[in-house]
Amino acid sequence: MRRSSTRTKTIVADVCAAMENLAPTALAQEWDNVGLLAGDLQAAVRRVLLTIDMTEGVVDEAIRKKVEFVISYHPPIFKPITSLRTPGSGMDALVFRCIRGGAAIYSPHTALDAAEGGTNDVLAELCGIAQTEPLEYVDGPTEDQCKFVVFVPSEHVEKVASAMFEAGAGHIGDYSQCSFRASGEGTFLGGETTRPAIGQRGRMESVQEVRLESIVRTTDIPKVVRAMRRVHLYEEPAFDIYPLKARPVRGIGRCGRLPETTTLEKLARRLRLQTKANCVQIVGGRDRPVDEAVIVAGAAGSLPFRISLSSRHVIITGEIRHHDALTIQRVGCTAIALGHWASERPVLRALARRLAEILPGLSFSIGSADRDPCRMVR
Repeated sequence: MRRSSTRTKTIVADVCAAMENLAPTALAQEWDNVGLLAGDLQAAVRRVLLTIDMTEGVVDEAIRKKVEFVISYHPPIFKPITSLRTPGSGMDALVFRCIRGGAAIYSPHTALDAAEGGTNDVLAELCGIAQTEPLEYVDGPTEDQCKFVVFVPSEHVEKVASAMFEAGAGHIGDYSQCSFRASGEGTFLGGETTRPAIGQRGRMESVQEVRLESIVRTTDIPKVVRAMRRVHLYEEPAFDIYPLKARPVRGIGRCGRLPETTTLEKLARRLRLQTKANCVQIVGGRDRPVDEAVIVAGAAGSLPFRISLSSRHVIITGEIRHHDALTIQRVGCTAIALGHWASERPVLRALARRLAEILPGLSFSIGSADRDPCRMVR
């Protein structure tokens, strides 16, 4: 992704585009509220602050650092806000202060959870897992494309293909003039009013034809059809248009094999050090051997139970409800709950690093006022 060479400053829209590139909003859960929640798309950006939660301390920090863009992993605007005013103790007052201070607000939340290199992948890396699979696949961003198929006499296929390509067909990523061709036999019987280019009306004809197919943007279909008709030999060319479904991409959650067999307690202690978690809980025996992991940052809910779990599995998440913990015991596997905030916080540093590669002119910082609301009593 590149910014326009005619514009030197980075604006809010550029940061939004970078975030869309790394964590497409189409990957978010239906109930979520992701993307740009507040801000002027044309406003200039020099400093970006990343945080898990937008708290009063984080907003104070953003204003003190004079940042123009706040990436709040959890969306500060979730339920409808009926008013924006300050002073106040609600989220509406914090959002108002950001707007008044000139800071845009963006939330990636579950889009970042599902994205490659996102929240769950970062947590899997901390476990030493080299290769992961998603717990589910979802439809990716809609590309709004069709498969255009036309049947052409063999000797005229290049002429028709060239006309289609010039009209916009055949683009796949950075490749152009892409097509597939298969030979076969076409038949037709012309009626009394026809003027067949090959053979005679009133007689069954057989012609060697090529099935020519290519990808076409939906908006270019009329142009491609007109171009094809203009050069096609037949009076009535046979063609088909097939809408294409979005390609499946990785969804929420990850699973993979640990680099070596370890015990539940050893893995929990290792993750506690790596995430600096305050309150780590385990479900299962401390000495239970584990070598397969299911990663669900934040809250596991019922999502991990869609796959087949064995006694060698450990569910690594942020928080686990009481009845889900009982289900884990009943299934016979184990779990580690790092704390909701602690399981998500590691992604911020990775996200800042990747954003800096796309937008090298900006300053990215991790909110120091962003803290786990839960504390350990010693």
